[in-house]
Amino acid sequence: MLDLTGTSSLVTGGASGLGEAAVRALAARGAQVVVVDLQDDKGEAVARSVGGSYVRADVADSAQVMAAVTAAGELGALRTLVTAAGIGWASRTVGRDGSFESAHDLAVFTKVVGVNLIGTFNCIRLAATAMGRTVPVDDDGARGAIVTVASIAAFDGQIGQAAYSASKGGIVGMTVPVARDLAAIGVRLNCVAPGLFDTPIYGEGEAAEAFKDKLRRDVLFPKRLGRADELASMVVELLTNSYANAEVIRLDGGARLQPK
Repeated sequence: MLDLTGTSSLVTGGASGLGEAAVRALAARGAQVVVVDLQDDKGEAVARSVGGSYVRADVADSAQVMAAVTAAGELGALRTLVTAAGIGWASRTVGRDGSFESAHDLAVFTKVVGVNLIGTFNCIRLAATAMGRTVPVDDDGARGAIVTVASIAAFDGQIGQAAYSASKGGIVGMTVPVARDLAAIGVRLNCVAPGLFDTPIYGEGEAAEAFKDKLRRDVLFPKRLGRADELASMVVELLTNSYANAEVIRLDGGARLQPK
């Protein structure tokens, strides 16, 4: 098992939701966590609450990510990375009026892929480089572990999710080749694909609750949305279990999304 005590960890999108849960779970295991986000107030509050640090960074910006990786290294040997940063956008591929102008905005598609997929790879390549410079922690030559966050939308994306599903599908698709690349430096990589989780992304109030009730129809059992701590538990297991590598795990209560 990978011991996180006294090590540093980087969590992108760590200011809220699933990322925040991962931050708290890693800190509870003894890691010094660097929260990477663009939500300054929330990010600083989360980092302060676990005795970690906050670094403002766009995951697709190499210089900013390198600064975050460097900041983590100053807290201890960087051993773990969780890439939970991501954005979504709902838009159909073609418009109802049949005009070119109403087709899916290409700039939006590019933005979603840029943050979710390219940003994830950017963080992997830079954090793994830093991990590769550290001293191995065991006789196997292990230096660290990475968990990427995809989505079950990678497998059964709904109407209007072309950009989001493409970006998350890319994360799933690079799991095996990147894990093979990183084996040379003793770094493992796994991917978790969450289903429908109860996070702040859905908002609050009656409308939000009604929407979440609708989502529950696709969950097999238990008949509810997932809790952030349930995802965090899986993330910690994949990071610390020394034999978990190159795997994509759906964590979704058996959900299979309907077209809409």
